[in-house]
Amino acid sequence: MPRQTPWPHRFAVALLCATFPLIWIGGLVTTMDAGMAVEDWPTTYGYNLFLYPWDTWIFGPFDLFIEHGHRLLGSLVGMITIGLVVAVFLGDRRSWMKAVAIIALLGVIGQGVLGGMRVLFDDRQLAMIHGCVGPAFFALVVAITTFCSHYWHEAKISSAPNGRKVQRLALVTLGLAYFQLVLGAGLRHLPIDATVGYFRAVVLFHLLMAAALAVHAVLLFRATRGVSEMMLAKRGTTILAFVFFQIALGSGTWVVKYGWPSWFGDYSFAAGYTVQTNSILQVIVTTAHVANGSMILAHTTAMAIGALRVFPFLGATDVRSDASTSERTNEAVRCAGLRHTT
Repeated sequence: MPRQTPWPHRFAVALLCATFPLIWIGGLVTTMDAGMAVEDWPTTYGYNLFLYPWDTWIFGPFDLFIEHGHRLLGSLVGMITIGLVVAVFLGDRRSWMKAVAIIALLGVIGQGVLGGMRVLFDDRQLAMIHGCVGPAFFALVVAITTFCSHYWHEAKISSAPNGRKVQRLALVTLGLAYFQLVLGAGLRHLPIDATVGYFRAVVLFHLLMAAALAVHAVLLFRATRGVSEMMLAKRGTTILAFVFFQIALGSGTWVVKYGWPSWFGDYSFAAGYTVQTNSILQVIVTTAHVANGSMILAHTTAMAIGALRVFPFLGATDVRSDASTSERTNEAVRCAGLRHTT
């Protein structure tokens, strides 16, 4: 297939690099309860978003700093997405890729509107939805980056006997990773009138999903051990490492937010520990938990797409480039003509 222009991939990488900090800064806004630090939208205290006095922003209250910074970074992500759409339409011959780029543009617009509505209505439910859509958009950006990469264009079909198993595990692990983020968003945006029973139920489901995700990460790691495609093998190892690191961060998040469990009461380090709301330790651990969760989603997305690309058992050939499809069609026509002639 003829080499495509590198600009769609360059814009995709830039969008990926801007979206990841947007995710964890959004988590920081939630951790600091700074979602209403600026009560108007799309303006900031009556100023145009881009004309708000920089000294007031930089040297003002920290909650204002991160909330306004979150808006500015979100605007940057939107502008890069527009550039990506232009690059794809001008430099990518795949019609389905143009559709994916448009979906990304609609996604970033919708996410921005959700964030604005959350401010205007001061609604925690909208904040939770906003927190769920963000990682989904990040996963879409990871997919676009993969679609535009050399890996996608130059990948070779593999006939590994466990290819179907790798695909299935990759897809299930991706689903579990995203659902776990949804449960995490539910914990971070609990209704003000939530009962103790409701809180315990959400925590229980979060723990059960963490266990399921860990089991599938191990199974995926083992399945990729027998795959000759090194990219997938390395991705399986990376996912496993991130998942177990996430479990450690989740345990740390519970301690810094709620204290040590009661069964640690006999230990002096637990008995003397006091939870400090919005302490530096609490902010760092909680935000790292959010950021690492997004990294798990990113790697499981790339893993699932890579498995669908390399192993054609689940219909991955349906999303190959238009040029490759055309070549296969022409080859089939030539073979049919040859048989008819003979």
